[in-house]
Amino acid sequence: MNEIKKSPINSLGYQFIDSRYLPAGKDEYYLRNIQNRSGIGYRQLTAYEIEVLVRNRNTSANWNDILVSDAFNPELVQNCKFFGLIRIGKLTPYYLEFHNLRRPVGLYNSTIISCDLGDNVCIDNTNYLSHYIIGNDVMIVNTNELATTDHAKFGNGILKEGEEESIRIWLEVCNENGGRSIIPFNGMLPGDAWLWSRFRDDAALQDKFKEFTASAFDNRRGYYGKVGDRTVIKNCKIIKDVWIGSDAYLKGANKLKNLTINSSAEAASQIGEGCELVNGIVGYGCRVFYGVKAVRFLMASHSQLKYGARLINSYLGNNATISCCEVLNSLIFPAHEQHHNNSFLCAALIMGQSNMAAGATIGSNHNSRSPDGEIVAGRGFWPGLCVSLKHNSRFASFAILAKGDYPAELDIPMPFALISNDVSNDELIVMPAYWFLHNMYALARNSWKYTDRDRRIDKTQLLEFDFLAPDTIGEMIEALRIMEDLAGPAIHTPAEATPDESEIIATGWENSDRKVRLVKAPQAYALFKQLIAYYAATRLLTFIQQQSIKTYDELLEALPANPPLQPWVNVGGQLIRKTELEKLIRQIHAGKVRTWGEIHQFYVRQGEQYPMDKLLHALAALKQSGGASLRKMGPEGLANLLRQAVATREWMAKEIYTSREKDYSNPFRKMVYDSTEEMNAVVGRLEDNGFIRQEKEAAKKYRKEIGKILRQFGL
Repeated sequence: MNEIKKSPINSLGYQFIDSRYLPAGKDEYYLRNIQNRSGIGYRQLTAYEIEVLVRNRNTSANWNDILVSDAFNPELVQNCKFFGLIRIGKLTPYYLEFHNLRRPVGLYNSTIISCDLGDNVCIDNTNYLSHYIIGNDVMIVNTNELATTDHAKFGNGILKEGEEESIRIWLEVCNENGGRSIIPFNGMLPGDAWLWSRFRDDAALQDKFKEFTASAFDNRRGYYGKVGDRTVIKNCKIIKDVWIGSDAYLKGANKLKNLTINSSAEAASQIGEGCELVNGIVGYGCRVFYGVKAVRFLMASHSQLKYGARLINSYLGNNATISCCEVLNSLIFPAHEQHHNNSFLCAALIMGQSNMAAGATIGSNHNSRSPDGEIVAGRGFWPGLCVSLKHNSRFASFAILAKGDYPAELDIPMPFALISNDVSNDELIVMPAYWFLHNMYALARNSWKYTDRDRRIDKTQLLEFDFLAPDTIGEMIEALRIMEDLAGPAIHTPAEATPDESEIIATGWENSDRKVRLVKAPQAYALFKQLIAYYAATRLLTFIQQQSIKTYDELLEALPANPPLQPWVNVGGQLIRKTELEKLIRQIHAGKVRTWGEIHQFYVRQGEQYPMDKLLHALAALKQSGGASLRKMGPEGLANLLRQAVATREWMAKEIYTSREKDYSNPFRKMVYDSTEEMNAVVGRLEDNGFIRQEKEAAKKYRKEIGKILRQFGL
């Protein structure tokens, strides 16, 4: 049976904070007064103003609790019911307009309970507005309910005074069984989410993360909700315990509950029609439109949910877009794309720059006795049409999977690989270096695109979008070793003289008895070595330019003799040396790092030293892959390395053009056009492709810069 409580009408709007939770000497408004930073000076109503308000069909149980600014205009308040302490700012006879919504300044046809209202607000036909602090120039129109409870947490996974642990909000990321759960909090970066979801055998570290979160928020009851300046709310149904920043736009949402919606003039957020969001954090500059359902979630800044997408128990990284599909129990790093109605992502760690095609089913627990499996995919993960994967599976960076139902768990250590399920021969086919061999255009363009589209204002974490970086180079080094072990001396044979590749068989890559065949291994082997050398030369070029180094000897003096090859970790899209991460964890244990803010400063410091760390890694990788150290190669060796890098850069520019040119010469692409002129009118001329032209110019610039260094060094 529903319990309907009855109380005197004159108590409505008062006793917001239970007396048990009021500090000695404080009233129920003590937190509200701290929160209200408007600077408006309030006074009581005059007798004349009360007369006008009554004449305009307004009511209040106690007119003495209606406080107003000196610029208050009672004529602009009509047909409203007031309860509790109400404070109203300036009301001027203007109308406000936003996206063709025009409404006069003032309060009309609304029930308002214990609220502070800023200057020149428009509140019209709001059935229930309770315990909110409203900023200046805010429009709230045709909204059923906008209310805050005394125990509001605004999407943060914290507890208020007197609350039981059982009601805490957790995000069950990466694994459906909750074994990697994290507590969401406003300001949580992708690196924070990753750190917390890992190291599950370190109970002390997990407790520290929980302490950091608790210490960042106030557990006192009685905080009011907030609507920031210039925010527009129209045609919404239920908004409860929601903290809304400035310049937000909420239109037609069904239900918004227990949320923080970050928004600012520089990065405005929008929530659109039919959306239902519960227990979450929405980052700055986010877009949520058209029937989205999200529960227990965190959207990092400038991410988007659209067209009925479902996001549950998941963290979505910056600059990511999910449309139509369903994502459950996943931790997704920045720059993720998933657009199609029938794709499904479940219990996964996706490390960014990823793309899910239509029909992809990434993660199935049907091969387990419990829903406790996981998918782990490095940067650039791209499952193709109708790909179906089983838990547990793991993929190196820039893996692309051809259409198919993959029947068993996979562990693919080859970066940049095309993975194919050959049903007719009952084999798994792996082609390392696929992107360089067959689709350089897409690989290079995606790297440029993600950098160009990084709209973050807060760049605490330095995100890596280059496809040649410490993580992928490290995987290339390991791939070279694996290919040497699998192919033996034949791996060094020129591609045209390679023996039958069907004999290059890998083991331990698929949980099955069928063959896993490695194809084009000699080409991949040679390419990986070439790219490692190019990576080292490019990092040296940048260092020489930035440090204004004039001679070979000066270069040697500026760098350590033999930097070690160290493992790196992708921490939420930021690449960090494993030794530095381990040092951070030791500092957390020792109490030297005590807050999330200090962890964020760690990210900043790592970003500042990243160029040098990256250079030293490149030199170590060059030596590990069979090259000489910088000292041993001598001036002539350095000159050869730089000249080889020019050839590689120009080859890459040529392959970018060639891989895109195939789309213009393929007869099956051309057949839908009556002429070449029509095709060019529809898709644009190849010669006018802005990205290709940009890459050609970049290759020319690279040659000039290397030439300048060679002349400068007298080589």
